[in-house]
Amino acid sequence: MADTETVITWYLEQTSPADLSHARTPDERAGVTVARAEVPSPEFSRFLYTAVGADNSWMDRLPWTYEEWERFLDRPGFETWVAYERGTPAGFVELDGASEPGTVEITSFGLLPAFRGRGIGGHLLSVGAARAWDLAGRWDGHPATTRVWLHTCSRDGRHARANYERRGFRVHREESAREPVTAHPGPWPGA
Repeated sequence: MADTETVITWYLEQTSPADLSHARTPDERAGVTVARAEVPSPEFSRFLYTAVGADNSWMDRLPWTYEEWERFLDRPGFETWVAYERGTPAGFVELDGASEPGTVEITSFGLLPAFRGRGIGGHLLSVGAARAWDLAGRWDGHPATTRVWLHTCSRDGRHARANYERRGFRVHREESAREPVTAHPGPWPGA
């Protein structure tokens, strides 16, 4: 039997835009910007997913085909917001407002390793949560957001949960399960 470990998953939510506590905006000299990737791009999204999640055991989407990525990204109410530092992708946040009316799930959020610990993550999460709350204004016929939620686990970055809580997300459910210990594949085979 393969080695296993206990993985704790926390489900966090905001139920009002007033719950959001904004992080400090990085000094403009740092050249940090956040922009919506308005054209669904499986290649770009897979790059972000693997580059951010490689050392945190994000593997659920690795076997997806191009078409599966395309279907996931190209849905009304789904958005990807990307943080850049001086033109270089630093991290991303995905907003899924397409699955449940009035609810927006932050399906993925994080920074590439070289950009962690510099205040970019709090800012990116603040922008992402704010865009989750005003998502209906960008999508015709989309209902107003009444709940923004996400989940994180003990395999994610050590500061992930604390960042979510500082931004005003509250834990509303916790689960634990034994899962196989996995190798961190890196953003590409052999990395």
